[in-house]
Amino acid sequence: MTVLERGWLSANNIVFAARPGNGNGDSDGAAVVDTGYVVHAPQTLALVEATLQGQPLARILNTHLHSDHCGGNAALQAAYPQVQTWIAPGQAAQVRAWDEAALSYRPTGQECPRFAITGVLQPGSTVWLSGRGWQVHAAPGHDPHSVILFEPESRTLISADALWENGFGVVFPEIEGIAAFDEVAATLDVIERLQPLTVVPGHGSVFTDAGAALATARRRLDGFVQSPGRHASHAAKVLLKYKLLEWQSIPLPALQDWVQATPYFGLLHRRYFAELSARQWLDGLIDALVASGAALRQTGADGTPMLLNF
Repeated sequence: MTVLERGWLSANNIVFAARPGNGNGDSDGAAVVDTGYVVHAPQTLALVEATLQGQPLARILNTHLHSDHCGGNAALQAAYPQVQTWIAPGQAAQVRAWDEAALSYRPTGQECPRFAITGVLQPGSTVWLSGRGWQVHAAPGHDPHSVILFEPESRTLISADALWENGFGVVFPEIEGIAAFDEVAATLDVIERLQPLTVVPGHGSVFTDAGAALATARRRLDGFVQSPGRHASHAAKVLLKYKLLEWQSIPLPALQDWVQATPYFGLLHRRYFAELSARQWLDGLIDALVASGAALRQTGADGTPMLLNF
């Protein structure tokens, strides 16, 4: 197993070398778990090829279908036409119909090229990777359809966005008004019961102190439960910063147009911040990013106000 720690915009990729068939279903060959964001797809392809050292890629596994976890699927499928693609259950029909609204790409204003799927990673099943059996566990909360993978012999957990060393991913169902904080808590309980010794998160470095990470995640979750508006503000800033990372710089009028056209911003504004005008709310988000050192205001050569990634 090789962990390719990626910077934002991409999720980490976990590459498993092929092993000879051992009667446990491992003869399917090399695999990669999660494939990054579309703008990093050429880099993802190069990294996977270098890691496999001539082995063909036989399987893609997606822990969930947010754009930063499956945006490289199409490029890998083009490079390896025989590759099978297995996704977390719950959205197979939406992928086959390529419903960009249901798959979150349109609501977030993010991109993901269309890809094909082979089947689903059913919770309660085992998938064989590099000669070891990895348990598939449901991990709703951040995404209602997410799964995590656990190898019990080494007690290694691929936690996706259910647990990072310093928290967890935005709870996207909450943006749509669907209560999901309890599901986040339940998933943290599942991880605690597994007692992993090593955690491979969806973002950031591999870590070994799962107990400390769980405590941090629970504190963060408690804060969101007590103040859902705090989570809403966090979610809006994350979506804005993510897109700014992709653009690197954008004129403020174009940013305003993008926010107006991106459904999740409208949902968050109406549900939590309706006392502010849309312009006031966006200005506040930008001010918060600038104050935290995550963005920079600048005037372009033609006098147009700009927002820069920082």
